[in-house]
Amino acid sequence: MTTTLLRRRGPVLAALLSATLVLSACGSSGDGATKPAGEMRTVKADNGSVSVPVKPQRVVTIGNTTLPFIDMGGAPVGATEVTASELGLVPEKQKATFKAATNLGASGDQVDLEKLANLKPDLILAQLPDGEFKKIENQLKPIAPTLFWGLDTEWKALAGGVAEAGNVTNELSAQKAEFEKKIAKIKQTHRKIIDETSFVNVDRWESSDPGTFSIADFGCVEIAQDDLGMKFPKAAEGKDPLGWTSLPFEQIAGLSKYDVITYPVDADGRPKPAFAPVVETNTWKALPAVSSGRALGLFCPGNNSYRPVLQYLDSLDRALANLPAKK
Repeated sequence: MTTTLLRRRGPVLAALLSATLVLSACGSSGDGATKPAGEMRTVKADNGSVSVPVKPQRVVTIGNTTLPFIDMGGAPVGATEVTASELGLVPEKQKATFKAATNLGASGDQVDLEKLANLKPDLILAQLPDGEFKKIENQLKPIAPTLFWGLDTEWKALAGGVAEAGNVTNELSAQKAEFEKKIAKIKQTHRKIIDETSFVNVDRWESSDPGTFSIADFGCVEIAQDDLGMKFPKAAEGKDPLGWTSLPFEQIAGLSKYDVITYPVDADGRPKPAFAPVVETNTWKALPAVSSGRALGLFCPGNNSYRPVLQYLDSLDRALANLPAKK
């Protein structure tokens, strides 16, 4: 992340900077965005290098930037909606912060731009599909400096970008340190299992067709693959994610070739509602991993910032600690 701070280096420069900021507050930048008064810096995102306030006071979050920003201590003045299931997984204090923000619409392509402008933000953070952002990009830029990340942005990069732009890097640093500590602990504690076990991660979504499931290679399983080195099937480089392909229940039996199966559960350890039809099938119950207690329900509240990922790692750590030996 590139940051360039404006620094005062003497009385003359201070006077020049003061005059510049006064003019900036009344005028607009070359890209049409109104420049807020105060010290500025440059932050990179998918839409290029953008000049943003060093200490933004009125931040608007659109799409997937809302919960990461709040998670790191930010308080948006306006935000697009998050699903009830997502909101149900965050601490009460964070729920209150979200509810205190002005509701700007159901999603990125439904942002109430007039309401957004009336909030007088000094920074807009957005992660949403590229096509949706393109539709509103030219309307956002005159309102406030806008940073955009596409949906293919790696979660650590998103968290880092949101923290840098939103001036919540202290909390990010603390969360990163805890993440690295947990990763090291799991690697050390469960090294033999990690090295000698073949895993498969399965999932099912509310939008899935009846009688189907997926071998999922995105979401929290990416941390298990990339940061812990656990062996899960994943798509070849340049290919669509495996999780995009729906498989009929008849193919559940094919999971028997893996040593351990992971699947999604809620905070209380119950299969998440969308996945429940899978565990109710006789084919699932007959799998060797299931009958031997080597099917692990893991809690993943999200993977777009560190705190929910830390909860996933805790769930994974407990599951591996109680994994029965392979017969």
